[in-house]
Amino acid sequence: MSEEVSKTADLKNKESNKNAWLKYTDEQLKEVAELSEGYKKFISECKTERECTHEVIRQAKAQGYVDLMEQTSIKPGDKVYYNNMDKSVALFLIGEQPLEKGMKLLGAHIDSPRIDLKQVPLYEDTEMALFDTHYYGGIKKYQWVTLPLAIHGVVVKKDGTKVNVVVGEDDNDPVVGISDLLVHLAADQMGKKASTVIEGEDLNVLIGSQPLKGEEKEAVKANILKILKEKYDFEEADFISAEFEVVPAGKARDFGLDRSMVVGYGQDDRVCSYTSMRALFELDKVDRTAVCLLVDKEEVGSIGATGMHSRFFENVVAELMDRMGDYSEIKVRRALANSHMLSSDVSAAFDPNYPAVMEKKNSAYFGRGIVFNKYTGARGKSGCNDANPEFIAQLRKIMEDNNVNYQTSELGKVDQGGGGTIAYIMAQYAMQVIDSGVAVLNMHSPWEITSKADIYEATQGYLAFLKEI
Repeated sequence: MSEEVSKTADLKNKESNKNAWLKYTDEQLKEVAELSEGYKKFISECKTERECTHEVIRQAKAQGYVDLMEQTSIKPGDKVYYNNMDKSVALFLIGEQPLEKGMKLLGAHIDSPRIDLKQVPLYEDTEMALFDTHYYGGIKKYQWVTLPLAIHGVVVKKDGTKVNVVVGEDDNDPVVGISDLLVHLAADQMGKKASTVIEGEDLNVLIGSQPLKGEEKEAVKANILKILKEKYDFEEADFISAEFEVVPAGKARDFGLDRSMVVGYGQDDRVCSYTSMRALFELDKVDRTAVCLLVDKEEVGSIGATGMHSRFFENVVAELMDRMGDYSEIKVRRALANSHMLSSDVSAAFDPNYPAVMEKKNSAYFGRGIVFNKYTGARGKSGCNDANPEFIAQLRKIMEDNNVNYQTSELGKVDQGGGGTIAYIMAQYAMQVIDSGVAVLNMHSPWEITSKADIYEATQGYLAFLKEI
């Protein structure tokens, strides 16, 4: 490499690591604000994977997408979606090239850490009605007490009738919550480790204290059941076939005196889900098929029929080929192996309050754009994908050619812990995969924080990827 070319490359690299806010024109600042408003609305209204799936499909239909399973034939330029059990969804913009040439995928997850109700949740103790729970995903349990919480979910009756329930989000709704021990009596509690200050079996949600007149036994519980029957028309036995999630109550809001950030629940990984969806919606024509894949169960290992370890995506690719009149098993395998994917998932933002767990040269920072994690995993890269440098070089060029701010990161210091995404699962098909997304503060807490600039740069980065890879 000549000295002049080397200097140019170094300059581009330095520019890409600058704070993105510094490059925006007045028009771009308006675009950043507009995108963040739509994003805040999305995460405020979509606090479960079911709600996300329904909203994504609603927006996709508005963009001209149709249900794959209702189509008998598909051609280049068509826009189709696949709804997997109302808990994961795939959007496809069909490309000009045969599917076996590969796809370009943006893959994120729409489940988030939370507290679930057990199948037999309702009980009364000392004239208080409570729900028994089982937390979902990796949480610091002490963060979930003394907060206003909402209940989102669905009840499926024996006859198949579905009842959707949301309590705690409307200004006129009551909220629920988990109580904590008063500090005056917490001498023993305060001596415990943070991991055991609040035990999992103590995350019981307080939902009522008024007894039903005329009831001599468990009158408070009886009153709650009366309310549920009158308002939602389901019985106690129906909890067995229900799915209720307890989440922080309230809307996402601007954060910071300069309004440069967003605070809200479930940004891991709905920030990458929303930006991936928005990027795909910017396109009407592609060379190779472009995909936005939004899945469930990532926070608990990507298991189950709606998680990435299931073969639903592979099956959908087969369905696509069938409707194109070009199906064969070997072509499905080629389509997957020839694909390129951004595993759109969040990364840990550097927190100046806790610098000891981060290595500054290899950390993600607010305002510096989309984050690429060559690998995640734990300690000795256990459970990681570890992207190939050839793929990373392609992405560097795409980002720089499109003036997208990007940065690289690890998930903290080597022996501090770690985490994983769906990247390694998709890499099993031999496709090129790397983790990329938005840096987050307070990750896995009830209220997470992101930078509006990073949300914008992620959208632009995903769009550039879909156009040029």
